[in-house]
Amino acid sequence: MARDAAELARRLARNAEAVCRQYLPNGHREGRYWMIGDVRNTPGRSMFVRLKGSDSGKGAAGKWTDAATAEHGDLLDIIRERCGLVDFADVAKEARRFLNLPQPEPQTDPKPRPASAPTGSPEAVRRLFSMAQPISGTLAETYLRNRGITDLHETANLRFHPRCYYLPDRYSETETWPALVAAVTDFDSTITGAHRTWLNPDGFSEANLGKAPIDTPRRAMGNLLGHAVRFGVAQDVMATGEGIETMLSLRMVLPEMPTVAALSAAHLAAILFPATLRRLYIARDNDPAGNGAMETLVDRAHEAGIEAITLSPRLGDFNEDLRLLGIDALRSAMRVQIASDDVDRFMAGAESAGREAVRN
Repeated sequence: MARDAAELARRLARNAEAVCRQYLPNGHREGRYWMIGDVRNTPGRSMFVRLKGSDSGKGAAGKWTDAATAEHGDLLDIIRERCGLVDFADVAKEARRFLNLPQPEPQTDPKPRPASAPTGSPEAVRRLFSMAQPISGTLAETYLRNRGITDLHETANLRFHPRCYYLPDRYSETETWPALVAAVTDFDSTITGAHRTWLNPDGFSEANLGKAPIDTPRRAMGNLLGHAVRFGVAQDVMATGEGIETMLSLRMVLPEMPTVAALSAAHLAAILFPATLRRLYIARDNDPAGNGAMETLVDRAHEAGIEAITLSPRLGDFNEDLRLLGIDALRSAMRVQIASDDVDRFMAGAESAGREAVRN
């Protein structure tokens, strides 16, 4: 079966442009590539199929990659997705029909070829998350600890992928880097998206902050609008901000406060509110985009009858405060910024734990 698949893939690759014109007619050729929105034939430029190249390995003709999701495959995958096929025998039959090859004798027990999830779909996101592993003992945990984040309770939605695909641009080969993978969820804990932070396997420095030496070490995929990476279950009080590291830094001094990371200023401004929410803390980043998102979110909260309190860092963001000023300084700053009744509710345990750690 594997030999049959490889041979069919090679034959299709020799006719890659004809395959694309047949199964991805909403695309168009640009140089050595066929450009299309995704493997479902959506118009656009996110996915590209290599039309010319070697028979196998890097740069092989017929290989495709979607820049939006980093999914990739060959022309057999395109045929499978466009024709809605599941069993490899049916994919092979369609490929032979296209290539005008004779059909083999029927197989009595064909083994299905693993199907890829539709590009950018929630299924593709969940598949990425399921392929990752818990962060305990991994480079992802080391990365967070190097960022000053040592309290990692309620972080099951963070995982580690040792070889997560990264595509620099549509003209480059796909790379693999270790990555921190975060699940984006709705209020029902359904995974709607994923965020990837590619990590530097050579370690942490103040110059790289542990991120991989690539142009865009952070990318998100899936349905993000209104949803977030969640730590704890929000009821009447919740804190929200842009970055995962920002919100985990706040939880170092407010460990019981439910927090959500919206992942960008634009998504922060559009975050959805739980029906039970009465007080919203907004952890702003100290930049123009962060200020704009904060102002929009304050207006939306007031319109919904929710008290909005802005939390401001001394430096660029709360992770910088934690790393460079220390946890005691961050705790002191939060003590005077949050509501007085929330000090006892969310900070007392953290302060007791801090004093106990000092004594020990």
